[in-house]
Amino acid sequence: MITIYYLEMSRADELIQSTRAADLSVIEAEIDNYRLNRFLYQLVGEPWQWVDKLKLTDGEWQRYVENPDLRTWVAYHRGSIAGYFELLKTADGSIQIAYFGLAPDFIGQGFGGYLLTQAVRQAWAIPGARRVCVNTCSLDHPGALDNYRARGFRLVSQEEKPSVGGRPRLAAGTVALKDTGQK
Repeated sequence: MITIYYLEMSRADELIQSTRAADLSVIEAEIDNYRLNRFLYQLVGEPWQWVDKLKLTDGEWQRYVENPDLRTWVAYHRGSIAGYFELLKTADGSIQIAYFGLAPDFIGQGFGGYLLTQAVRQAWAIPGARRVCVNTCSLDHPGALDNYRARGFRLVSQEEKPSVGGRPRLAAGTVALKDTGQK
């Protein structure tokens, strides 16, 4: 069994910013490129057994990335990809941090808090944003849940799910977003 933690932030002023990694450049990928998103997903997700999207076809990846409600940012350190995040706006005005993480070579360098700060700031900058949501699970980096809480997210629920290939059972191409009823 895997524990999934659902977190949210209801107001932009709840963000507790981290400025520690000022030498990390975070740039939006303004041109949709499913190959880039797939590469980032594999680069960042491999150590944490991100497998829910590995079976997607090129067409499925392309449809996912070309969704006008999905936006992607890439973090660079000294010219190398250090991490990324994807933000997905839902019909109710929630902004889901769909994917977030650091590349393996950049873990433990203090970049996680700063990158999450940037993700939350960008999420709140999306017109119509009513809340920012994220989920993590017991297979993610041991510091993931603490990082979310340190940035001001609050745990709204958690659940146990059976695993498939080491990860929670989710339909391919979906993001687990639990409606907590707290809008």
